Amino acid sequence: MSMMLAEIRQQPDVLERTLRLELRGVEKLKKKLTAQRPRYIVLAARGTSDNAAQFGRYLLEISTGIPVSLAAPSIFTLYGASVDFRDALVVAISQSGESTDTNLVLERAREQGALTVGITNEAKSSLARMADHTFLVRAGREKSVAATKTYTGQMMMLYLLAYALGGAIRLDDLRRIPSWAADALQLEKEIGALAGRYRFMDHTVVVGRGLNYSNAFEFALKLMETCYVVAERFSSADFLHGPIAIVERSFPVFLFAPGGVTWPSMRPMLEKLHQAGAETLVLTDRSNPEARALGRHICVPARLASKGPLPEEVFTPIPYIIPAQLFAAALAHEKGLNPDQPRMLSKVTRTL
Repeated sequence: MSMMLAEIRQQPDVLERTLRLELRGVEKLKKKLTAQRPRYIVLAARGTSDNAAQFGRYLLEISTGIPVSLAAPSIFTLYGASVDFRDALVVAISQSGESTDTNLVLERAREQGALTVGITNEAKSSLARMADHTFLVRAGREKSVAATKTYTGQMMMLYLLAYALGGAIRLDDLRRIPSWAADALQLEKEIGALAGRYRFMDHTVVVGRGLNYSNAFEFALKLMETCYVVAERFSSADFLHGPIAIVERSFPVFLFAPGGVTWPSMRPMLEKLHQAGAETLVLTDRSNPEARALGRHICVPARLASKGPLPEEVFTPIPYIIPAQLFAAALAHEKGLNPDQPRMLSKVTRTL
């Protein structure tokens, strides 16, 4: 068994532990943010952490109404620009806490008096020492180069950040996420059997929208780094603006398709792909029977639809990425590849 697969299986425990052990610090931050509400938020990250930040952008803007920007670290490292961070909350997200350019964004923000938050898996890292408020993804040491449990742990911390900012996030709902993750892990055998169908796949497209747009990026990244598949990723809206022209008969397309506000735009696109003879695989859940009726699918057993004031699909991203992670691990096995040690990659990447 690969370390990647072992770490995928650890995610329910990681999510529960992160929520339980970080909640006290989150409550403390919540009091500070209530008295000092930021005018805007900047998220700085790279790689898988940047995909988590993409999720955070949607979640934070939807739940709090505060504008969110994804930092471009090269603005500082290459161009030496000065950016006005006054009245901002600047959040750096890094598995190792040693991403040089991400940490530089935080350093520049602190110099201007911005409130800073660090989200990392390493308590003794540079990022943990630098941030005003540090929150740990309680994943334990991640040994596989392909990040899995730290990605979902970062997403959990972003839910908690939304809560700290006064978003309509209920802690009781967050406490259900570990069990939803465990439900998703029940699909391992089904996905392992399905992966053989894609043994010779060398190119694909992954499509998502809204809160699952980040998962399209993360799934594509896992296919690229562990299976050496050329994987393009798009929102369903952007895909229709030209890239769909690459689809031909038997072209593989993976789609994240929860129920809710994104489904009405996904449904006609899925039908169009079927007309073109594409090889589609839909990731969905019990709350969207219509998606399950439209062909080959992976269905998360839990019913994930939100009943609160937030969008229906707000809690789908963590349970949805787990089947995608399982698929990448299974496909690597089918291809005879080691997902723990992708060629030319190492666990800590330092860029300027």
